[in-house]
Amino acid sequence: MKNSFLTRLAILALIASAAGCASIAVSNEAIEQNTAFTLGLPKGSFTISDRVDDGVKSTYVVKTNAGKQYSCYVTGAVGITGRVVSDAICQAQQGKASAKPAASAGGGAASCNALLKAAGKCQ
Repeated sequence: MKNSFLTRLAILALIASAAGCASIAVSNEAIEQNTAFTLGLPKGSFTISDRVDDGVKSTYVVKTNAGKQYSCYVTGAVGITGRVVSDAICQAQQGKASAKPAASAGGGAASCNALLKAAGKCQ
């Protein structure tokens, strides 16, 4: 009897762990909410496009109302505790505009520090 219980318990644990690896379609609402939090923007101040769902990962492009663009992704899965969606991971896309910081009224020295110089972001 005890052996049968342990066998059933092991089978249930195996099924539950397999379910945790299952891919899910992450909802648009979850993507919008997690992206807003990551970028520090209010919902509705950006659009999401070019979404591609690949297994547990959803990649997409974000364009803010101010014209900035980001390449982002989230991951999602279903497990014992229900649906889980990761925080959005975003990286600014380099556009045609210069990536160098704008010069300040004092000639730009204040906006160009040693770290920015080392990164090649200013002169």
